[in-house]
Amino acid sequence: MRVPLEDAGVEEHGSVVLPRLAADLVRSMAPGPVSLVHNENEGQVQVSGGGSSFSLNCHQAGEYPELPSDTGVGVAIPAERFIACADRVVRAASRDETRPVLTGVLVRIGPDGLTMAATDSYRLSVRTVPLDSPPPELMEAILPARAVAEASRFAAQAKEGDVEIALTESQATIRCAGVRMTTRLIDGQFPDYRQLIPAEFEQEVRLERAEFLAVLTRIGVLAQRTSPLRLSFEQGQLTVATVSDQVGEGRESMPVPYSGEAMEIGFNADFLREGVDGLDGDEVRLGLISPLRPGLLRGEGDDYRYLLMPIRLPG
Repeated sequence: MRVPLEDAGVEEHGSVVLPRLAADLVRSMAPGPVSLVHNENEGQVQVSGGGSSFSLNCHQAGEYPELPSDTGVGVAIPAERFIACADRVVRAASRDETRPVLTGVLVRIGPDGLTMAATDSYRLSVRTVPLDSPPPELMEAILPARAVAEASRFAAQAKEGDVEIALTESQATIRCAGVRMTTRLIDGQFPDYRQLIPAEFEQEVRLERAEFLAVLTRIGVLAQRTSPLRLSFEQGQLTVATVSDQVGEGRESMPVPYSGEAMEIGFNADFLREGVDGLDGDEVRLGLISPLRPGLLRGEGDDYRYLLMPIRLPG
């Protein structure tokens, strides 16, 4: 990542490699300007500001790996649309490094707009947003989830403008508000998310989003990693319950327009709450097939879909 500091006053050009500790020291200083002084070929940098002064060991710039070259012109995406995709999708990426493909986010840019998808094999998050000037041909790559999250963070700081993405066979460059980040792409075949999402559901339950999220949050306090939330649907009512051997048990009911046969299905408490929290609008549409088939969360539109695998309930 390269970040320009346009307000910096450079008295003499130069380069040096600072320890990461320098960022913590500067962050702890009193408000005001920070001064960096380094004499060429010396092994220390003087860092001072806010009445504090430090002498830090450093490395010469020649010892630092060569930075990747610029990849040219990319596709411009309004910052708010990039953030809308990234923030809802990146949380579903896996953290298991033994399956590198699942630690990434699939980014597709084409005539249909920008689509991001991520899955950890227990849940799948997909978001599509339109583009004013989409490319005529599809661009597709798997970016590390951490890189996508970081790009979303500095896009949010910029607040407006475009995020530009340029892809090559091995790397992606993301630019926004003068910041330029280059990341390696993840090799491999991302799961075909379009085949994973069922085309039809036996039931589509419409829930008031704020109330449903509040119930999930309260009952989820008791849920442990091995304790799923039990969702029991019956005529006109949903009961959310959990049992924890260490803590106890809890349940809460809410009215819902459900008219099918009684059904009980279990979900991971954190995954379900994150899915509902990421939806837009006042309504949640929950598509259900059976207790052993995944459920699909959608908001008022179909631009964001969150597929969640169930947990087999005891008994």
